[in-house]
Amino acid sequence: MKKIINPQPETWSTILERPTQTVDDIEATVSQIFSEVQKNGDQAIKKYTSFFDNVLLNDFVVSQAEINTAANTISDELKESIAVAKDNITKFHAAQEAKKVSVETMQGVHCWQEKRAIQKVGLYIPGGTAPLFSTILMLAIPATIAGCEEIILCSPPNKEGTINPAILYTAQLCGITKIYKVGGIQAIAAMTFGSETIPKVYKIFGPGNQFVTVAKQLATKYGVAIDMPAGPSELLVVADDSANAEFVASDLLSQAEHGTDSQVILVTTSKEFLNAVETAVETQLDKLPRKEIAAKAIENSKLIYVEDDQTALNLINEYGPEHFIICMKNEEFYSNGIQNAGSVFIGNYTPESAGDYASGTNHTLPTNGYAKAYSGVNLASFQKSVTFQKITKQGIQNIGKAIEQMAAAEGLEAHKNAVTLRLNSLIN
Repeated sequence: MKKIINPQPETWSTILERPTQTVDDIEATVSQIFSEVQKNGDQAIKKYTSFFDNVLLNDFVVSQAEINTAANTISDELKESIAVAKDNITKFHAAQEAKKVSVETMQGVHCWQEKRAIQKVGLYIPGGTAPLFSTILMLAIPATIAGCEEIILCSPPNKEGTINPAILYTAQLCGITKIYKVGGIQAIAAMTFGSETIPKVYKIFGPGNQFVTVAKQLATKYGVAIDMPAGPSELLVVADDSANAEFVASDLLSQAEHGTDSQVILVTTSKEFLNAVETAVETQLDKLPRKEIAAKAIENSKLIYVEDDQTALNLINEYGPEHFIICMKNEEFYSNGIQNAGSVFIGNYTPESAGDYASGTNHTLPTNGYAKAYSGVNLASFQKSVTFQKITKQGIQNIGKAIEQMAAAEGLEAHKNAVTLRLNSLIN
């Protein structure tokens, strides 16, 4: 990890750069695949599944028999752990249900707002060396609570043409019945346009590599919403001498092992602690099964020393981390002052892993600086706010003149006339 001591504010944007490719680098590939899937449907999906996943599939649909087989291969201990996580995630997201907002803005003018579920949603679940079955809990649970009518799931197959059993088990546990063996760009394209097999959806959720990220962004050009722009995982820890260097190192490595393009950062007000964490990272890294992946990510990562809390907080808000861990004596200064973060973890015994799996908060979060403007996935992500209004005879008389004056000032005579006719009908 690169050490940076007292960086000046004018250098922050440079030293905090993410190790990501630009959209231009990969957009051409994504656009080509989208075009083929739009035109050729399942045929194009089969082509690119064969090309990227090295398996030729005649049927993308996961059968009930496959789901049953998967359930039988999952240990009871893992099933119990998934159940604990499911319960906590359900509690946290159910508590987010919003009540109807209703107000009489003036006498006779009644306005209210209600939530409506997004009817059709698609969940993308990465597979490969890290099959993220936990992400199913994070997406399917709030989708179900929200009342989404159709929930489909796409996940890439392995070379044998199957999906990781933990993904299938968790999907069934969450009530998902439409599961497809499709990954990558072609999965996002399939959910965007629909195919002979895979339904078109209104909104796509889920993490992925940079190709999936660009594919989701391209989907928005075709009228499909997405949860958020996102990219490789990232973590920033702020810590001082009150923290445990081994704990902090383990947190940094837990994100580094996600992928070679992940980024982890330590910000500290103690040079001694910075050195202790550096040593602990080196020691723990050597023992990791995913050492090569984590080591590559560590090359993209930073150990940053600053002299005081305010400078540290300013730098962190400039970065806008996906995950933000606070292990400081003055933890309230940071928890109260943080403006830009996807999810915040406070104290020496709150590892980021807790949020990834089982504490209850959602782990589908904005990365690449998007935490400055986007929220992580929550119950409202699966809902729309619909406004209603009802105006009585007295109400239109109270508000009508204001509408007429404003419509006339904008030169929209038909708008004005819609009110004038009603007002005239009430004279006498």
